Amino acid sequence: MMTTSFSPRDGRVLGEVGDTSADQLASIVAAATTAAPAAADVAPAVRRRWLDAIADAIDQHAGELIKLADSETALGVPRLTGEVNRVAEQLRFYGRVAADGAYLGVVVDDSTPIAPRLVRINRPLGPVAVFGASNFPFAFGVVGNDTASALAAGCPVVAKAHPAHVLTSVRLAEIATAALTAAGAPAGLFDLVSGLQVGVDLVRTPEIKAVGFTGSQGGGLALWKIANEREIVIPVYAEMGTVNPVVVTPAGAADLAEIAKGFVGSFTLGSGQFCSKPGLLFAPKGSDAGRVVADVLTDVSPTPYMLTSAIAANVTVGVHNLVEAGASVVTRLAGPGTGWSAESAVLTAPISALVPGSKLLEEVFGPVAVVVEYSDAQELHEALGVLQGSLAGSVFGGGDNDPDLAATVSALAGQVGRVTVGDWPTGVAWSWAQQHGGPWPSTSNPATTSVGAAALDRFVRPIAYQSVPDGALPAGTREAVDPANPWHIPRRINGKLELA
Repeated sequence: MMTTSFSPRDGRVLGEVGDTSADQLASIVAAATTAAPAAADVAPAVRRRWLDAIADAIDQHAGELIKLADSETALGVPRLTGEVNRVAEQLRFYGRVAADGAYLGVVVDDSTPIAPRLVRINRPLGPVAVFGASNFPFAFGVVGNDTASALAAGCPVVAKAHPAHVLTSVRLAEIATAALTAAGAPAGLFDLVSGLQVGVDLVRTPEIKAVGFTGSQGGGLALWKIANEREIVIPVYAEMGTVNPVVVTPAGAADLAEIAKGFVGSFTLGSGQFCSKPGLLFAPKGSDAGRVVADVLTDVSPTPYMLTSAIAANVTVGVHNLVEAGASVVTRLAGPGTGWSAESAVLTAPISALVPGSKLLEEVFGPVAVVVEYSDAQELHEALGVLQGSLAGSVFGGGDNDPDLAATVSALAGQVGRVTVGDWPTGVAWSWAQQHGGPWPSTSNPATTSVGAAALDRFVRPIAYQSVPDGALPAGTREAVDPANPWHIPRRINGKLELA
């Protein structure tokens, strides 16, 4: 079996990659399993050097990678230039998080009268399977956030090449593997597999201890089901996305023309293929927001190419489903007409049509948005309450003293993982405070994030060591061994925080 790469601009074949065989998969997973103890026991600062090495190698091959990714995704050189720079900086960031050591959560209790000496530390889970995103070949690809945070946490990674950019996936893996080898990382720390069935088999493999996934609800839920049907169930950290709501308050409606420009720019960015794309806008009744947004879309006249032929076809199906659910088309613009092109559209819907199970509450992955008007705060908050859990929600108000701002932020906070005020949700910074996750079904685990420093927490589990002598403890927890605190990480000793 082969995975074929296509050009979204004209549909021509760019190349093929052979699917990973069962024997090859077994060998790759065995190597990852062998590498796991070395990856777990090495100082976090060493893992930082490994991640820095991958980042440096990506920088060196940036031009080649951008050209290859653009041929497979049609996302454009400017967008991909920024993204390849981003993935290098993400890798370096997760290396810094690892070296900081706070994620290890080291706690030592040796002076309590109610228990013997206890030492607690977060330890890596072991080999992790990563399924990257179609829409971000670099930032969420085979060496993106999931891989970088898993490696930083001390877990070997077996990544699956995405069929939407399989050639880019293979080249990235080659660059990363060579960089890790040159940096002295253990063999098997990172590898790549390709093929639909091998992805299923990878999740079923007993040695795999967790799954990181970025993609559709259908794909994420399928992997989640497979993982939960295993004899030994493993966690699936799936970032699946849904409709991300935007609320314009009555005071904010005074700036509706500018808000509409931002909204159109955000929901058409990357041809609407962002998991954080705002897809549903709430505006005050009588604002004619649907027409205002539609006029902006007409002026912009995007020419979207989708990542795959299936995604392009699903845009048309999605618009049809919205109409069937009670929406009305305000503007519908044809795509370029070649390759995997798609239309863009703005629709309106009565707020009464937002009911559980309605297609109006489901994401259309593409440059399509729905506008709904509300009569008062109660009607708005009731409608927000029936939405599916989302990654992000946005509020555009009349300033800090807007009387509706606080209540709207509070209502959205119950539905999403990130609330923005005056900012569009597209674009997720890799930082210490970031939360890129949300209530089910936007993610499979609302307590975790796929971006930011806390992303490492997904790939470790706490272990307590009771009455264990120093020499038998993980290096980061030792007290008496010279030098003390050899990993130079923050630790809480008998309730007192000690910094490195």
